Amino acid sequence: MSDLRTLDNATWGRSAGLAERNRVLRNTYWLLALSLVPTVLGAWLGVATGITQYLGGGLGLIVFLGGAFGFMFAIEKTKNSASGVPVLLGFTFFMGLMLSRLIAMVLGFKNGSELVMTAFAGTAGVFFVMASLASTIKRDLSGMSKWLFVGAIGLMIGGIVNVFVGSTAGMMALSTLAIVIFSAYMLFDLKQIVDGGETNYISATLALYLDLFNIFQSLLSLLGIMGGERE
Repeated sequence: MSDLRTLDNATWGRSAGLAERNRVLRNTYWLLALSLVPTVLGAWLGVATGITQYLGGGLGLIVFLGGAFGFMFAIEKTKNSASGVPVLLGFTFFMGLMLSRLIAMVLGFKNGSELVMTAFAGTAGVFFVMASLASTIKRDLSGMSKWLFVGAIGLMIGGIVNVFVGSTAGMMALSTLAIVIFSAYMLFDLKQIVDGGETNYISATLALYLDLFNIFQSLLSLLGIMGGERE
C-alpha cells in the first residue's frame, strides 16, 4: 500500500511540475507578444519625431546602456510584484525608441520597408526554429550558459569599440556573430523554461525579448549594409 501511495505522489508531483512549466511558458509567450506593442510604439515615435537622431557615438551609447541596465535592474527588483509587468513594458518601449534611429536610417533606402519586413520575418523564423528545437531536444543545455555569456560580453566590448572606430566591416562581423550567439541564447532560454529551470515568467520574457531584439537589430543592420538601395 505504501508503495502505491509513493507512486501516486510521484505521479502527482510530475503532473504538477509539468502544469507549472506549461503555465510559465504560456504566460511568457503572452507577455512576449504584448511586449512587442510598446516596442513598435517606441520605434514609431522615434522615427516620427526624430528624437533619437542626435543620439550617435558616445552620447547614444551612454543613454542606451544607462537606460537599458537601469530598466533591467528595476525589472529584477519588481519581477515578483504587481509592478513587474508595467516596468517590463516600459523597458520595451525604451528599447523600441532606441531602435528607431537604425530603423529610420534603413527606411531612408528605396527598399527600406522591405528590409525591415525581411528582418522581422527572419527574426520570427529564428524564434520558431529555436522554439521547436527546445521542445524536442532532450539534452541538458545548461553547460552553454558560461560560453554564451563570454560571447555576449565580447560582443558588447566589440560594439563599444566600434562605436568610436566606425568600421563597416567591423559592424558586419559583430552583427553576424550577434545573430549566431543570440540565436543560441534563445535556444538556451527556451530550454530553461521547458525544463523548469526558469519559473518566473517576467524574467523569462525579458531573456527572450533581449534575444529577439538583438537578432532583429543585427539582421536589420546587415540587410541595410548589404542590401540597401539608395535613391
